[in-house]
Amino acid sequence: MTTGLLLLHGFPLDSEMWASQIAGLRDTGSVVAVDLPGFGGAPLAPREGWMDAAAAAAAEALRKAGVDRAVVCGLSMGGYVAFSFWRRHRALVAGLVLANTKSGGDDEAGKQRREDLAKRVRAEGNGFLVASPPPLLSDHASPDLRLHIQRQIGRQPVEAIAIASQAMADRVDSTPVLGGIDVPTLVITSSADTLIPPEATKPMASQIPGATLAVIEGAGHLSNLEAPDEFNRLLREHLRHCG
Repeated sequence: MTTGLLLLHGFPLDSEMWASQIAGLRDTGSVVAVDLPGFGGAPLAPREGWMDAAAAAAAEALRKAGVDRAVVCGLSMGGYVAFSFWRRHRALVAGLVLANTKSGGDDEAGKQRREDLAKRVRAEGNGFLVASPPPLLSDHASPDLRLHIQRQIGRQPVEAIAIASQAMADRVDSTPVLGGIDVPTLVITSSADTLIPPEATKPMASQIPGATLAVIEGAGHLSNLEAPDEFNRLLREHLRHCG
């Protein structure tokens, strides 16, 4: 049986955000980084059922890679997809990594912000997101990394961004499933994440039986990009634990 690592990207990026993990962890076995629906050239999926469609696309990517089971690592939006993957493809899950994400759904204000974003990007294009991205990085992130993120955002289709934003507004509260997660789970947060701050992520570690919590100091929301060496160390250690 082949066990691999499945990487689910954040919003509004694509699988290229995992370049440092693909390169740094290739010696651990199969590393599969998926472009979620509409992103990175992947086919669009409708708003209704988008999270489940994303999970299905990830399961198909594992099948094509010849991977029987995987440690599923989702960051931010990718974490929301990881919960859907757990619900629908549990037999494929050897372990979980929930990074810079949360289990709860959006409140009404949060849902409205996502709807407003979808409406604006459809009306104006993605240029405003490129010029002024969400707080994906810490204040001390390098200019080169900021430019790299802006370029990734700029190449994502408008409709992919809009639908994914609405799908995140629609997502179910996954908190009730936490107590039933019975695979090794690593919860990662970072001290300078202002988009999904540590206080929103940390509770999952106490609600998932036997979960481990790691805090990456100084990194912002995209902790795998700002602290790739530490993120890779944590993943490598967790992969050994899941093996």
